[in-house]
Amino acid sequence: MSGHSKWSTIKRKKGAADAKRSKIFSRIVKEIQLATRLGGPDEDNNPRLRLAIQNAKGVNMPKDNILRAINKASSEGANLQEVTFEGYAPGGVAVFIECLTDNNNRTVSNIRSLFNKRGGNLGTNGSLSFLFDRKGVIAVPKGNLNTDEFELAVIDAGAEDIEEHDDVFVITTSMEDFGKLRKKLDEMHLEPENASLQRIPNDLKKLTREEGVKVLRYLEEFEEDDDVQNVYHNLEITDEMMSAMEE
Repeated sequence: MSGHSKWSTIKRKKGAADAKRSKIFSRIVKEIQLATRLGGPDEDNNPRLRLAIQNAKGVNMPKDNILRAINKASSEGANLQEVTFEGYAPGGVAVFIECLTDNNNRTVSNIRSLFNKRGGNLGTNGSLSFLFDRKGVIAVPKGNLNTDEFELAVIDAGAEDIEEHDDVFVITTSMEDFGKLRKKLDEMHLEPENASLQRIPNDLKKLTREEGVKVLRYLEEFEEDDDVQNVYHNLEITDEMMSAMEE
């Protein structure tokens, strides 16, 4: 399934784009604040906040940072809203962008400007959503897990597919079974490295190495915008493209 290799590639790609830890922390702090505002500061009764805190721990965010984000949202309110954008990058690559912003006009202006650069095209909301499936993607450190026993347990809990990447198991599940699978991992006393709902492309767009590198550099500009949380696309990324990006 393309989602798994895409997750692995995106993870490496985002590692380059998000080299600064402060950028990663900023995105997670926003998610914590929004989750707190929407569902309250008690993570036991707020699944979205619990997930955000879990992901914060996965990148070793200090506990004080997490508590500060919750307290700020609880006392001041987090004036954040979720907005999404859909369009095409050069080469006909579909792009779906998720943002959290406190100034919608600024975000719209910035994203529109980025889309218009180098031949991109901003579309209307809903125009490309059919190209992506919403899936739960969970990365669990291998540690000393027995592979067969682990796979049987998570399949029983709703895992659609499991792949091994480096030192983690990457599990994909339907959006409906995402919560059930996370609960199962809790029962197994396993803390994921990352767990999120992602937009997985149904089909991948093939480009030449040179064209693909241009698109990846184009997408990096979206990643660098402070309001952008996630950038999804349907470009088939090859090892040759990744090597060129690292040169």
